[in-house]
Amino acid sequence: MFYTPSDEAGAGSGLAHNPFNAIVTPRPIGWISTRDADGSDNLAPYSFFNAVAYTPPQVMFSSTSSKADRGDTKDSVANIRASGVFCVNIVEFTARDAMNASSEMLPKDVDEFKQAGLTKEQCETISCARVAGAPAALECKLTEIITLRGEHNFLVLGEVTGVHMRDDCIVDGRFDITTFTPLARMGYKDYTAVRDVFTLTRPDQK
Repeated sequence: MFYTPSDEAGAGSGLAHNPFNAIVTPRPIGWISTRDADGSDNLAPYSFFNAVAYTPPQVMFSSTSSKADRGDTKDSVANIRASGVFCVNIVEFTARDAMNASSEMLPKDVDEFKQAGLTKEQCETISCARVAGAPAALECKLTEIITLRGEHNFLVLGEVTGVHMRDDCIVDGRFDITTFTPLARMGYKDYTAVRDVFTLTRPDQK
């Protein structure tokens, strides 16, 4: 079939559910922690997330909805606008229920770390909390927030200023994802656990 996207349910496909997210899969999950001006900590997962540059290391995530107590966006973007910093926590399979619990739309003064039963630790280079025991966490300084087409769509770009790696995830001098099983987002309500790993060498690197 072929369809042209629209703002209607199903994005113009005529299907019961929008297939776009199911086509662009799997997607890594950025578990974004931020801090409000009043000191309240926030934690929320975003599957529109990725690394975008090596030197200096940079990441991005997109927020695509809003809530009444934050105006045109949600807690994460509102907090980053004010503080200029955020932390990306890497989600492992064993943290799937906590990650899902932190996705609930809650009032801005509710601490999702507590809501999800998570322990927090303070970051080193920024004023922000991070998920204690996560396989890795990237402390980030905001570089730019870009308003995308469409209502409530914001792209957040940040430069990594500090990197945390759990000691057991480092094997033979490499960060080994098979030590913790990364969680990734599929379409609809579906997720996947990354367990199969293989290596390919580029032709110009032989």
